[in-house]
Amino acid sequence: MSTETSFQDSSISRQRPHFAVLDGMRGIAAICVVIFHFSEMVIWDYSKLWIGHGFLAVDFFFCLSGFVLGYAYDDRIAKMGLWSFLKARIVRLQPMVVFGSVLGLIAFYANPFGITPGYGPARMVLIFAASVLLIPYGAMQERGRNLFSLNAPSWSLFWEYVANLVFGVVLYRAGRKVLVALTLLSAAWLCGTAHRAGSLSGGWSARNFWDGGARVAFSFCAGLLVYRSKWRPRTGLGFVGLGLLLFLALVMPYARGAWVREAAVVILYFPLLVAMGAGAVVGPKMERLCRFSGELSYPLYMTHYAVIWIWGDFAGKHNLASRGFGTAVAFGVLSMIAVAWTTLKLYDEPLRSYLRTRV
Repeated sequence: MSTETSFQDSSISRQRPHFAVLDGMRGIAAICVVIFHFSEMVIWDYSKLWIGHGFLAVDFFFCLSGFVLGYAYDDRIAKMGLWSFLKARIVRLQPMVVFGSVLGLIAFYANPFGITPGYGPARMVLIFAASVLLIPYGAMQERGRNLFSLNAPSWSLFWEYVANLVFGVVLYRAGRKVLVALTLLSAAWLCGTAHRAGSLSGGWSARNFWDGGARVAFSFCAGLLVYRSKWRPRTGLGFVGLGLLLFLALVMPYARGAWVREAAVVILYFPLLVAMGAGAVVGPKMERLCRFSGELSYPLYMTHYAVIWIWGDFAGKHNLASRGFGTAVAFGVLSMIAVAWTTLKLYDEPLRSYLRTRV
């Protein structure tokens, strides 16, 4: 989670409307991803997890990304040029990619349950470099050949960069008919992927690499289409109501033919939620909460996995699957929220501010 990750660009003019509820929903999705990752390390059978569809939060991130980039850059990318656009996205995304990789490396060596054997300094330098540069490298068999073994969620950032590049080269100038056609084609690809795999949980491993391509292709195009369609249905649900609707998709119970319902959620439900979130209005206090939630989402998504493998080793050693682990997960999630907020204020925001004046 996944996720996605797609986040409000601080270079957008303050004079333009701000979609506060979408910020808030992004934060809810990020917290759900963290809960899901803590939980799956104890119980790998998603059908037995109360938040077993938490991985779908990444598809929501991708959809939100298409909407946000359309909003932020559709009318100015031609003037600013491709290189300036890409630099802006690198400044926005890359600091946390690097930081998450550093945390993952520290956690790898600081694991009190032992370092995985067979990974000497030279190999770890290669794994770390691939993680920082977002070069897929499924090197660790012990970690499911995860594309980014030091910081698993980076797989979605890899696809986020791909989507950004495609947007900057092709999609920003694509007409409505072309965008509709691409969205329909990618929906067919997504359904084919879900049917073949039996789920939409792939994309994170060397074994299911192209599943991530299908997931980002549809959701990004769908989000961009929602933005360009100016579809903003008014609703009285507000942040709390829409956040609950998003949460319900992530705790959706399993049943036979689960891939059909997962595809339906991604293809129909998430674009609708993004559109409703864009049309929702909240008061000043709730807007501040939404902004806080949105600001927290990216650093939370990119820092929490540093402790997940340690937690998994701990859970396995103490057989937490047969005992209650809810309190431990709650403590872990709250701790990672504190870490994410500290990272945002002491590292991410200051570094991005500095980089914007230098590049």
